Amino acid sequence: MSSTAYEELRPNPIIGMLEWLGELGSFVWSVLRAAVTPPFQVQEFIRQLDEIGAKSFPLVALAGSAIGVVLALEAHSSLVRFGAKSLLPATVIFSVITEMSPIITGLIISGRVGAGIGAELAAMKVTEQIDAIEASAVDPEKLLAATRICACIIALPLLTLVASFFGVLMGWVATSFLEPISLVRFVNDGFKGANFKDFLPPTFKTCVYGMIIGTVSSYQGMRAKGGAIGVGSAATTSVVLSSLFVILADVILVKVILLLFP
Repeated sequence: MSSTAYEELRPNPIIGMLEWLGELGSFVWSVLRAAVTPPFQVQEFIRQLDEIGAKSFPLVALAGSAIGVVLALEAHSSLVRFGAKSLLPATVIFSVITEMSPIITGLIISGRVGAGIGAELAAMKVTEQIDAIEASAVDPEKLLAATRICACIIALPLLTLVASFFGVLMGWVATSFLEPISLVRFVNDGFKGANFKDFLPPTFKTCVYGMIIGTVSSYQGMRAKGGAIGVGSAATTSVVLSSLFVILADVILVKVILLLFP
């Protein structure tokens, strides 16, 4: 086969990406329509909320604690160098709550939950369980996709609050080892001059992260094919694409929040 003929047969990556986005948009519309149409799968939604939220609690708490300790140690060294040691509580608290906790929580859930959803739904797809559900007059997009997406949307802000709490707490602990300070004073100095608009929008932007993770992972799982290889590919692409889109969404949402809440 000539090189010209080979080039004609090889799929265009740009066209492939546009086709993928178009199929994803069609999937989102189908899931949205299924999600608002009764009957609602409340029991499956609660199970997914426990699977995504409660079982991610230890990992998110550990990550938030690590963030708080690292920020406190790094910020203390830098602020002492520039003679601004009094700003340490505010630096730690603002950094943890406004940016570090949301993005770290989003990436952690992308890895843990995204892979789980992608692999689980892909396994159901290649073993024809999804076809069996559809044959039983149950909408698989309502039962499998909508419940997982809604659970991700609700769980992400709650997990972000967990990460922020442990980040601030362990930030105070790390600061106390360097220079003794009471928790009450640390919190008062950190939140001095702050209000709800400084903390609520960054926390609730994780609803968008949850929608991205649940949607991309469910879509990749429900379109899987090829047996065990397809299951592994669905899990991998779910994590990669979810993490990438979460980072891109963070860049956009930071700008939007700064415009809406100056």
